[in-house]
Amino acid sequence: MKWIEPWYVSYALLGLSAAGLLPLLLPLFVGRTSGAAHIGLVMAAFSLGGLTSPLWGGIADRFRLHRWLLRGGLVCTAVGAVFFPFSLSFPLRIVLALVSGVGLAAASTIANLFIVEVHPREEWDARIGWLQTFYGGGQVIGLLLAGVIGQASSDKGLWLAGGISLAAVFPALPGAPAKSAAFVSHQTVLSHSAHHIEWPAGSPQHLYHRLSLKGLRMFFAALKTSFGLFLAAWLFSFAGSAAFFSFYPVLMQKVYGVLPGRSSAGYALAAGLGLILYAPAGKWSAARGPLPVLRGALALRIMAFLALTLLAMISFTGRGLLAMLLFLFVVLAWSLLSVSSTALVASLSPQNEGEGMGIFNAVTALSGVIGAAVGGWAASSWGYVAIPIMSMISVALGFLIMLKINYHPEFSET
Repeated sequence: MKWIEPWYVSYALLGLSAAGLLPLLLPLFVGRTSGAAHIGLVMAAFSLGGLTSPLWGGIADRFRLHRWLLRGGLVCTAVGAVFFPFSLSFPLRIVLALVSGVGLAAASTIANLFIVEVHPREEWDARIGWLQTFYGGGQVIGLLLAGVIGQASSDKGLWLAGGISLAAVFPALPGAPAKSAAFVSHQTVLSHSAHHIEWPAGSPQHLYHRLSLKGLRMFFAALKTSFGLFLAAWLFSFAGSAAFFSFYPVLMQKVYGVLPGRSSAGYALAAGLGLILYAPAGKWSAARGPLPVLRGALALRIMAFLALTLLAMISFTGRGLLAMLLFLFVVLAWSLLSVSSTALVASLSPQNEGEGMGIFNAVTALSGVIGAAVGGWAASSWGYVAIPIMSMISVALGFLIMLKINYHPEFSET
């Protein structure tokens, strides 16, 4: 097909390992020997890699090292995963998780640049859509594999994830462009919704941002506008959800009695349904406006987290199945959130769309780190039941802030 290139297979394998296997197997492995605080910090380190995305984009643009950075990112992801089971000290686990996260950020950033710096703008939509389809498909397969591997073999699963990341280097050798064209501003590529599964490190298109003094000045200026309210609302809501996702397999087992195999399979099913929901979400956002859709998605998550909180306090037959059903609604809400938030950034940003997306992506990446770290602290202090409570409160705060935004499409702040 015209829009598909051989190196897309590398991106699919990256999704399988770094966004499918690692986010489930890392907390399971750490949880076997350590507490919630250590899980939270490891997952925060993994998410922290997303903040390095502008570094790799800048290096690629300046030194034209696109192929080498793509391969290096895949190798770093593999190294962090393969050596993680051998790490006996906690600081070393933090370093290895960060190495994998950095590798994911580098490879994902370069993959997007191979489209927007090589192909004409009119082809971006189709090519990015297929790139995301490959990534999302790999991620779903990785979730299913994580369920088969289970908690007992999480160390072997990490080796498998590393091997898959390393194997992803080979499709990138002959297929990826040798170099990009002359510099083209690629910020606007990030105005496209990430049509794959939510995870603190699972949506690479929502991680890339430009880092500069001008950007910082724009950020503080934006805080005084409706865009600033939106960023605050997103910070709370995404951090609350990130806490739940970072601990997902351990949380489902400790609180609701759902074994990792079943929780992984349930998440894969929810993820597949979420991918189907993107097209209707776009139509609803266009017909009703992005802000009502965003508020509705946040309300759906609040109700789901509230029900999960209440469910954690009682015990009955079938509780695990009900918990999986409630989590399904948490996942499905992401399709609505991704599409509507992207549209709102374009409308509310006081600067141009690309610069607004840069600020939004930085807040998103930071929220994932905060959610994982604070979630670990809360769970270590009050038990794993504190995580759904934290998620509910944090998303509710984001929802309340979102209610204060005055948005009229015909009089947007752009």
